[in-house]
Amino acid sequence: MSLPTNFHNYDPSKHKEAIHRLYKEVGWLAEGEEKATDIFLSAGRGWVSEVDDQAEAIAHTTVGTLRYLETDLQASCVTSVATSRIARKQRLATHLTAHAVSQDAINGALVSLLGFFEQGFYDQLGFGTGGYEHFVAFDPAKLLVDSPARTPKRLEKADGEKIHQCRLNRLRGHGSLSILPKEFTLSMLEEKKGFGLGFFDGPDNSLSHHIWFWTKNVERGPYSVWWTAYQTYDQFMELLSVLKSFEEQVFLIRMDEPQGIQLQDLLKQPLKERHVSLKSNFESGIRSVAYWQIRICDLEGCLKRTHLDDMDVDFNLVLKDPIDKYLKEENKWQGLSGNYRIHLGPESFANVGQDSSLPTLHASIGAFSRMWLGVRPASGLAFTDELSGPSELLYKLDRAFRLPDPKPDWDF
Repeated sequence: MSLPTNFHNYDPSKHKEAIHRLYKEVGWLAEGEEKATDIFLSAGRGWVSEVDDQAEAIAHTTVGTLRYLETDLQASCVTSVATSRIARKQRLATHLTAHAVSQDAINGALVSLLGFFEQGFYDQLGFGTGGYEHFVAFDPAKLLVDSPARTPKRLEKADGEKIHQCRLNRLRGHGSLSILPKEFTLSMLEEKKGFGLGFFDGPDNSLSHHIWFWTKNVERGPYSVWWTAYQTYDQFMELLSVLKSFEEQVFLIRMDEPQGIQLQDLLKQPLKERHVSLKSNFESGIRSVAYWQIRICDLEGCLKRTHLDDMDVDFNLVLKDPIDKYLKEENKWQGLSGNYRIHLGPESFANVGQDSSLPTLHASIGAFSRMWLGVRPASGLAFTDELSGPSELLYKLDRAFRLPDPKPDWDF
């Protein structure tokens, strides 16, 4: 089968109704929610493939930044990939996504990230699985925090730009992601069952910290925390006190554990509560899952921005990138397969070529990306992923990439 060639930029004047139908067919859009979808699509760039002059597949990306230690890297966030009922098994989604990643790489994206429906599909485009996220479900009455000392303010859709700016200004750690266009946040505020509470302690009374919820059952819960945004841990504790204030009415709250915080430290008798609530509608506990993936799109650019103190590691890298099989010859960016000489240290670099005096690491781009971000150490990836090299080199790489656990902290 030849490569699909009928790729077009998403044009709402031509493709909007077809994409609405597509999203409804895959279960991502309910009747009456079209406005939110249109706002979401306006936040980034979409590529569609047409069948009989109708858009039947889409790959959509949005620009963002990924925090690597203390440096922000331009990122391409793959925010939607979908195929209609009549266009399955024609490789449209795969090739559209490869094309979208290629175009974003040409436009300066150093890395690309996505959330996946199942592990394995996007591996063929060079993506490697990210770290585990911990989702904590708890009775707010069990929070070991004080009741709120202040009354939060209600947040409405009209506060959308303030909410988005507060998210961008939040405390960020290694691996955190920010999606830059405000429309991405505004689209989520269209959800009728969502609401927010926050505090305006910033300069000129700007929104300093807030929390956004979603629930099907307003009376008893569970309540889901879609996101929190805060600039200090004192502000985070104040947001937890807001959750505590729901204790007399709401039986369960679910939230993603923030980077640097172990929520179990702030819960009374968490193990007992897990057993007491087992198999109920308000079951407490902690579950973990890895649902996002990442790949490097510009190796030289990423290594240039990698600053590893007290390191001095040199090696050859033989890199395999499978994305080229899904790109047309005219694509200016064809992936990263090739031979490189790598130096890791306070000033790192990657150059094309080999040095026969150095040890050699063989890796897929997905495995190398996981090691570089600190998802898993080289020695572990050598057993579970496409990465191999001399044991002494793997040991040095384990030490070099001894990084904080990367957390995107932004659903996409």
